[in-house]
Amino acid sequence: MRHNDSAIATERIAVGAAVEGSGTVSAATAPPTAGTAPGAAAADIPPSHPVASTAPARGALLAALGVAAFSLTFPGTAWALEGMGPWTVVMLRSVLAAVLAGGCLLVLRVRVPERRHWAGIAVVAGGVVLGFPLLTTLALQTSTTSHAAVVVGLLPLTTAAFSAVRTGARPSRTFWIASLAGAVVVIGFAVQQSGGAPGKGDLFLFAALLVCAAGYTEGARLARHLPGWQVIGWALVLALPLTSVGAAVALASEPLRLTVHAVCGLLWLAFGSQFLGLVVWYRGMAAIGVSKASQLQLAQPLLTLVWSVLLLGEHLPPEAPVAAVAVLVCIAVTQRTRG
Repeated sequence: MRHNDSAIATERIAVGAAVEGSGTVSAATAPPTAGTAPGAAAADIPPSHPVASTAPARGALLAALGVAAFSLTFPGTAWALEGMGPWTVVMLRSVLAAVLAGGCLLVLRVRVPERRHWAGIAVVAGGVVLGFPLLTTLALQTSTTSHAAVVVGLLPLTTAAFSAVRTGARPSRTFWIASLAGAVVVIGFAVQQSGGAPGKGDLFLFAALLVCAAGYTEGARLARHLPGWQVIGWALVLALPLTSVGAAVALASEPLRLTVHAVCGLLWLAFGSQFLGLVVWYRGMAAIGVSKASQLQLAQPLLTLVWSVLLLGEHLPPEAPVAAVAVLVCIAVTQRTRG
């Protein structure tokens, strides 16, 4: 990256993650107009400036769209598993997403990231591209979609904790109390549904929480320097040599039955969950912060419960509406607190 590009990135960070994450050029990075002294533009922006006031709302909307896309991941995985083995599902979804992402990077002639960014991209690849899809797919072989969804509801708290350690973020005490309350609701719901005895699938799900939280946190940090779609795009490309070999081995060793459900589920996982969902999710996190964006995911298990009924025909437990109201209250509290 050229020297002036680095300077621009630094100035954007100084203005705030909300503006830079939304992809909008701030006054600090815009050239001064005629008759305006250099450096005066940022100070002259009134508090009600449209860019400053709309960027957080836009970031929240982008993060919410990401959550909506992710809520279909487990139903999509369940559909794909109807005709494919778990390793085939994981590897093929990553390969297809990498082809889409790599094509976009090539057509738009995106410059290769600087060397200092590749360690973070590797964390995203290990956590979001490989780790989370593999562990959750293995879990869904023994767990229902609804059960897996509520366990993964702990992801917001896990992500906030990783963010505090990795980025030095210090959310308020109220934020943590509301987050813990939401986590307690999710844990209680999961334990009640499993009869108080978590199974082997839960171990895969808890491991998935850790690797995904690390990938989310690192991806959000990178999204302050690179557009969100490039973060996940380069992570998919980085993992492509491994996923290509894995797909070939999986296709040769696991049964394959291309039903309508299996194909639709795989395509959604590849293009919806693995690429497009992460694009808007990382942009949203860069705009409003990792901690606040992660709390929007408290709604994800409840959305997945709805999809599990509509798409999979699973029985919706009567406790779900109560859990939904409690979790939504926690979301409202965390969104109103300042990190």
